[in-house]
Order: sequence, then C-alpha cells, then structure tokens
Amino acid sequence: MEDEKRVERAAYVLKAVAHPLRIKIIQMLDEHRELNVSTIYKNLNAEQSLISHHLINMRDKGILDIRRSGKNIYYFLVDNAMSEVITCIYKSKVLS
Repeated sequence: MEDEKRVERAAYVLKAVAHPLRIKIIQMLDEHRELNVSTIYKNLNAEQSLISHHLINMRDKGILDIRRSGKNIYYFLVDNAMSEVITCIYKSKVLS
C-alpha cells in the first residue's frame, strides 16, 4: 500500500510542474538559488499575478518554499529533485 501512495504523490507533484512557466521558474530557481516575484516575472516577461499564481501553487504542493526579508518574499526550491527530473526529460529521446 505504501508504494501506491508514493505513486499517487509522484503523479500529484508531476502535475504540479506540468506547465511551461512552472518549468522555467524551477530552472531559474535552480540556477539562482532563490528569487523574489519581481525578478521572476520580469525575467519571464509575464504578468506578476500569473507568476504569483504559479508560485503559490507550487508552494502549496511542497515544491517551493519562501524566505521573508522585510517586505520581500524570496522563493526557493525545497530540493533539487524537480530540476533533476526536468534535466532528465530534456535528455530523453521523447523530446528528440
């Protein structure tokens, strides 16, 4: 039964990152360790509200966490597993 829960959790997490902007956010955070919302939306040339929505969703799913510094909120990856998954997908023949 434990394996079934792990498979369900894996599918849940993969669905949470299955969006081009979310993949880009993960890549940015992997590269820069932590970033605030303003830096992320400016680099992705997207609306702040859209980026905030994606960040909150990934935080709710346990992929990201935050660090507060004054009025700023900095997002970071909980671990690098998601960036490793994305790297594996990029290396896969599926994308060839």
